[in-house]
Amino acid sequence: MPPSSPTAPMHDDDSLLALLWMASPTLPIGGFSYSEGLEAAIDAGLVHDETSAADWLCDQLWLTQARSDLVVLGQALAAWRASDWERLQALDQWVRLTRESAELRLQSEQMGRSLMEWAKSLRLPDCPTARLPPGLASPTYPVAFAYGLWLRLPPTAPVRAGVLCAAFAWAENMVQAAIKALPLGQGAGQRVLARVCLSIPQAVTEALQTSDAQRQSFSPMWAILSARHETQYSRLFRS
Repeated sequence: MPPSSPTAPMHDDDSLLALLWMASPTLPIGGFSYSEGLEAAIDAGLVHDETSAADWLCDQLWLTQARSDLVVLGQALAAWRASDWERLQALDQWVRLTRESAELRLQSEQMGRSLMEWAKSLRLPDCPTARLPPGLASPTYPVAFAYGLWLRLPPTAPVRAGVLCAAFAWAENMVQAAIKALPLGQGAGQRVLARVCLSIPQAVTEALQTSDAQRQSFSPMWAILSARHETQYSRLFRS
């Protein structure tokens, strides 16, 4: 199996450290300030305890992340490695056009912008940020996260490892949102995270096998809850 294939094994210390860094909740991109509709689901009574929180996040992993953002992220990482600017701009435009509420679009744009600023702040030698085409200077979050992986990962690291990293970062952030908003105890939060993590490998496999024609962002209930959150009377999370 060639080392650059999507599923090649990875035993490189630099690769592992880069993935841990990219998945870190201390990455200064503002992910902690969003609940992605979860707070509205709690307000509506759809999520009310540990079990319903785990059910909700597992459904969200399969119905939104595995069909949309994780697909784009894997495709974008391959495109960054190939310097395929046209492909990257098309992926970024697709993300912008498929956000189903103003809140979700704001999140994707703000986190993408912050991630690019983080990349600049590292002051890496030969960092290509300043040389990017204007349309990619401030991409949406899935494309920007793939850019961060491209900067930090060796070129032989498998795409799958990067997508697994992004999926875990998303899951951990959403569990933290549930802990704050329900609220859940720390132990319950870890059990929710453990349950979501059981689904991540297969969700990533499906995302990597999804073609452009199959890629979709269609989750009506999630979109409605996100839109309702924008005018929710009392909320902890950004809208």
